[in-house]
Amino acid sequence: MKATVALDQGMAFYGIAGKDFSVRMDSGPAVGGDNSGLRPMQLVLIGLGGCTAMDVLSILRKKRQEVTSFEVLLDAQQADEHPRVFTHIDVKYVIRGKGVRAEAVERAIELSETKYCPAQAMLAKSAVIEHTYEIIEED
Repeated sequence: MKATVALDQGMAFYGIAGKDFSVRMDSGPAVGGDNSGLRPMQLVLIGLGGCTAMDVLSILRKKRQEVTSFEVLLDAQQADEHPRVFTHIDVKYVIRGKGVRAEAVERAIELSETKYCPAQAMLAKSAVIEHTYEIIEED
């Protein structure tokens, strides 16, 4: 995997992976930015969310669970001192569907946590990661 981070202006950069996708990053005015993009650590947190979301949803679909809506809500705390690594991350899965079984959700989360999600494996080396879920039954 390769990526490039290129300066746009001020403290704003574009991160580019592959040929067709980019994301804008920036900092706040206190360090020369103008809030025109995501912070790098926000992208790390979004990366964790995307990684585990894709795992869990894929596993639930393989288990033939009828999921109609799926969200991962993340809340991270960072160390007070530099480098301000994540020290604790709460990951909440919100699953809407018809007859979605709690056991299936629990197993999917466990597999993402222990086997499939590399973002989670890396972040778990510096942060406590806690998982919760909510299943919302739809008619």
